[in-house]
Formats: sequence, structure tokens, C-alpha cells
Amino acid sequence: MSATADHAEERTNPAARLGFQAGQVVQELGYDDDTDQELREGIEAITGEELVDEDFDDVADAVVLWFRDEDGDLTDALVDATTMIDPGAPVWLLTPKTGRPGHVEPSDIGDAAQTAGLAQTSTFSAGRDWSASRLVTPKAAGKK
Repeated sequence: MSATADHAEERTNPAARLGFQAGQVVQELGYDDDTDQELREGIEAITGEELVDEDFDDVADAVVLWFRDEDGDLTDALVDATTMIDPGAPVWLLTPKTGRPGHVEPSDIGDAAQTAGLAQTSTFSAGRDWSASRLVTPKAAGKK
């Protein structure tokens, strides 16, 4: 795909920046009425797969975790999110943007990620109301 085509896809599909690929299984946690439907549909369009929920009992390629300040303990949610993915797989933490109900402070995200054994690699706008933080588990030693 050309750079121009990549940029065009980012404008038409808000999920393009999340880096998903066709055939990947993405587990979605924290779904509620306020989640961004366009982003969810964009992920499904890229992967060609429906998002799976917390009842999925196999290993997913990535996790999308919708989290709001009132949802409880972020560290616990992140630890739970890593139980069904391989080392090195991403957890996309989606939190309400600054000024929106349920906003989570960036310092709280950093602290919770570190405590959960995750590294934060990027953060960007993932729609009108949501910010996306890419968190990854450490890769197992010697594993590619």
C-alpha cells in the first residue's frame, strides 16, 4: 500500500492507526453504551473478524480495553487484559479525552501500566471522545 493510500485509509477508518491486520482476533473489554461504534466497526473492517468479548476462551492477537475513571482499578483491568494474549501483543487502552466524563489522567495510565508489567509506546486521538494508549507486554526472552 502506498503512503498516500495509508493516509487516505487513516482519514476514512479511525482504526487504521491501531495497526491491526487481516485475520487478527481482537478481544474487547469494557464495552458500554459510550464506546465509539465507528472505531469498533473500523477494527472489524480491518481484521475481517468480529470483536470477541471477555468470554472468549482462546488466545487473542490484541486487546482493546475501554476504561473510564469510574470503572474501578486500572491496574487490575490491565492485568486481566493481558491474560489472554501472547507476550509482546498490544493492549489498546481507550480512555475518554480530557474534559470528557470518565477521563483518566495520563500519569494514572503510566503508573497502572508499569505496575501491570506493561510498557506504554504511544498515545493519540482515536476518535472524537477517546484517546488510545498502546501498551505492550514484554516479549519472552529468546522468543521472536
